[in-house]
Amino acid sequence: MENPFEPRKSNAPHASKLLELDAWIDSTLYEAGFSAGERWERITIFFRRFRVYGWKRAIVELLSEGMTLGTAGCVLLLALAMPAFEETAGNWRAQADFAVTFLDRYGNEIGQRGIIQRDSVPIDEMPDQVIKAVLATEDRRFYDHYGIDFLGLARALSENVRANSVVQGGSTITQQLAKNLFLSNERTIERKVKEAFLSLWLEMNLSKKEILQLYLDRAYMGGGTFGITAATDFYFGKGIKDVTLAEAAMLAGLFKAPARYAPHVDLPAARARANEVLTNMVQAGFMTEGQVIAARRAPADVVDRDNQKHPDYFLDWAFEEVKRIAATMPSHSLVARTTIDLNIQQAAEESLEFHLRQFGEDYGVKQGAIVVLDNDGSVRAIVGGRDYGTSQFNRATSAQRQVGSSFKPYVYATAMEHGFTPDSVISDAPITWNRWTPKNYTRGYSGRMTLSTALIKSINTVPVRLAKEHLSIPPIKELTESFGIESPVFSDKTMVLGTSGLTVLDQATGYNVFANGGFAGTRHGITQLATHSGEVVYDWRRDHPEPRRVLSEQAVRSMNSIMVQIPERGTGRRAALEGIRSAGKTGTTQAYKDAWYVGFTGNYTAAVWFGNDESTSTRNMTGGALPAMTWQRLMTYAHQNIDLKPIPGIDDPFIEKPEEEEVAAADDAGENGDEPAPDRPPIMSAATTVLLRAMADRFREAPDLRPDGDIETLSAL
Repeated sequence: MENPFEPRKSNAPHASKLLELDAWIDSTLYEAGFSAGERWERITIFFRRFRVYGWKRAIVELLSEGMTLGTAGCVLLLALAMPAFEETAGNWRAQADFAVTFLDRYGNEIGQRGIIQRDSVPIDEMPDQVIKAVLATEDRRFYDHYGIDFLGLARALSENVRANSVVQGGSTITQQLAKNLFLSNERTIERKVKEAFLSLWLEMNLSKKEILQLYLDRAYMGGGTFGITAATDFYFGKGIKDVTLAEAAMLAGLFKAPARYAPHVDLPAARARANEVLTNMVQAGFMTEGQVIAARRAPADVVDRDNQKHPDYFLDWAFEEVKRIAATMPSHSLVARTTIDLNIQQAAEESLEFHLRQFGEDYGVKQGAIVVLDNDGSVRAIVGGRDYGTSQFNRATSAQRQVGSSFKPYVYATAMEHGFTPDSVISDAPITWNRWTPKNYTRGYSGRMTLSTALIKSINTVPVRLAKEHLSIPPIKELTESFGIESPVFSDKTMVLGTSGLTVLDQATGYNVFANGGFAGTRHGITQLATHSGEVVYDWRRDHPEPRRVLSEQAVRSMNSIMVQIPERGTGRRAALEGIRSAGKTGTTQAYKDAWYVGFTGNYTAAVWFGNDESTSTRNMTGGALPAMTWQRLMTYAHQNIDLKPIPGIDDPFIEKPEEEEVAAADDAGENGDEPAPDRPPIMSAATTVLLRAMADRFREAPDLRPDGDIETLSAL
């Protein structure tokens, strides 16, 4: 047991060491802090020498704020530049590797795309007057700037202010090339920012000569021609090396507005524009007035092309299809037989322009797009906008616009695949889904109704209730994508009411599944690719994967039995065809920004969109108005003089002429116009087409056979 009176052992040595350590830490920290304070005081005293007061201080503060904002702006521009540089990924020069001649479905030449190398003339071999005319008009300081010409921009702004209109543009040749190579003609701030960064990128990666060469070879020059060499041949029937000064001025004038100044369309306007180019050459110091006076007095004449028109929007899309198909082929100089039907193409263009001219101002709408498919998947027509010469942006294949209620058939098709029928009853009543409460167009509710009635009346709450309580979003998204929709489909709950942005081509492709009996994977615009020597390197019937069933026969029958009633007694009554059974669905987005009608018969599927490029609202235009009227005029033409086929699941393609019905009060556009739709010329029947194709295949396999052979040989064909 420990003795309480015995002294304890002392821990003094350890305590002493700890006290010493504590004292050292305290003194070190004190000395460091004191030393830092002295240094800070010396720094403060030093910088006091630079302190300013009064008006000098105001300047310093402004510069400081400017640097702060400039730094923030640089960070923002860097963030905006990232998407721009993504455009340069891959082989962006690939177009130069392709030279494609396009034929229509009957073998007639309809245009060319790509750069035909034997016709592309190097800059050094072009006449000096051609280069001077282009530079004087498009970019006088081309060799002095680095992609963006701020002096030229300031000059253009001052001239526009002085003239109180847009008389000069501020874009450099490099900026225009960046737009032609990587971007579209959309008038957005994002595109202009991308254009600026891509211009700098081009200047860093290409020489001035290469930039000018690409610009002259890639620019659209009107008349379906791309590049100054092709334009010279088209307008003047000669090579670029032989053009006169007057002809060079006319060519240079096309870059600004090829549709407006195309000489085969409006020769006086082209000559007036050429005169402006000559003035530009004098003002730029490239020529004297005496040198250009002869060109002013004897303006250029052009070859009579009888105002030829080319399906340019279709050709642009078909060219991308050729590049995709032939990417790995050894030869890129090809002849492509396409599926286009020029009669339907012209009818689609006419119907779009007719209704925009008649009703566009009343509805506050400026643009539209149309895609027509044969129900075997052949693309018969693509109209990507009102005027290709004004804007080459293809609204049919590139613009993703919200589709509104025209998305509902995909939701209902999913329901049919999950055991629902057209007679299944569901409630049209208020519904809330995670604080989202959709409302019907009429703001009212009708209680319990069948799915058939809900789709015919385009009720909003019913597809939402289907998705929330019975289906969920993933199966709807999966089925929609399986239809061949290439645009991204949202996974958000609002997607059931068409908030996803789809292209017009997507819509036609999706609805074509209903018209094609539930099969997807049939859409195509190229039927055959061959070399110029005649060797067939691609045949769609031989090389394309087999169509796949994505919708059961029962679901197809159920959906089509509902959709045929929409143009007869639903929201699409303006689309009803006289005596012919059709099916379809209207679509209108929020604030009336987009209006759709997508429909089909037993023969064709067509999607029609109307809206504005800036996504501004129209004047209460619905899908049952202008889009339905345009669809009706186009399809009336397309179904003349052909064998009518029944819609899958609908036995008879003919219907009795409907009695006159009162049109919905919301669609107050009046009749479809006073002008009757043009008549379609007679065409070959489907049986004749099949026979001729079989004959062509047989002759290809046995070239020694001739149509004047004996009757047994011909019968075997």
